[in-house]
Amino acid sequence: MGRVIRTQRKGRGGIFRSHTRLRKGPVKLRNLDFAEKNGFIKGVVKEIIHEPGRGAPLARVNFHNPRKYKLDKELLICSEGMYTGQFIFCGKKAALHMGNVVPLSRVPDGCVICNLEAKTGDRGVIAKCSGDYATVVAHDVDRHRVKVRLPSGTKKWYKDCLLYTSDAADEEDSVDLGGRRIIKKKKNKHMELPTKRIVWISVDAGTLKRKQ
Repeated sequence: MGRVIRTQRKGRGGIFRSHTRLRKGPVKLRNLDFAEKNGFIKGVVKEIIHEPGRGAPLARVNFHNPRKYKLDKELLICSEGMYTGQFIFCGKKAALHMGNVVPLSRVPDGCVICNLEAKTGDRGVIAKCSGDYATVVAHDVDRHRVKVRLPSGTKKWYKDCLLYTSDAADEEDSVDLGGRRIIKKKKNKHMELPTKRIVWISVDAGTLKRKQ
């Protein structure tokens, strides 16, 4: 008799369905607007909460809308050391301090960052797990690029953009350690290679021989 393979079982739902009923909302950085591109904008951490199914704590941060008389309430990943009542500064001219969002070109070598953007404006998708972080390794001033060590250990060059920063890295006891900027995902090498020929295996005198 045949068996129901895993792909078929997933079609029915059940244990493979994602539990989203208790989620607090989309966890993203602010939209990259005029204030962040040319100066900075200040927000305050109102609450630090837990989201079921996520290891890293979340922070509710309130920003004053630069155009209307209202508050922009954002849900961000907590970097290590963030606390309620803390002021968060986002933008090109923000101070290099724990939890702030600053340009990658201003981050010194060895600084720890998190919540990275894979594409410009995606508001952070990389290094968002609890204890996950990336590290700035080197700067190339002539070509306006920065080398970053990703959570996988891979080192890549990236152009200048914005990021979340942190003052220290504690690999054992930390949530996301801050960092926002453009980062592309590294493709698996085998996906770029051409398909190999089919190799047939035959059993001859009790041994396996590979046909050429």
